[in-house]
Amino acid sequence: MIEITDELLAVLKKYWKKLQKEENNFVDKVEKLGAEMEAETGIRGIDFFYDGGYCGIGVVGNPREMELITNDELEKE
Repeated sequence: MIEITDELLAVLKKYWKKLQKEENNFVDKVEKLGAEMEAETGIRGIDFFYDGGYCGIGVVGNPREMELITNDELEKE
């Protein structure tokens, strides 16, 4: 078993911090895409749905306003 030394933990913390920064950048980009999609479609609250991965597009907070369009439908050719 690998021993978790202070030195190893310091290296791992460095990469954890880098991951958090990249994840924040990604989330910011996805939010921008959502805002662009909302502006272009004129559908208030339209957004990407995430459930362990992006799974579709719909209206956040009011699913009765628009049926969730799943990734299967969005990826059909």
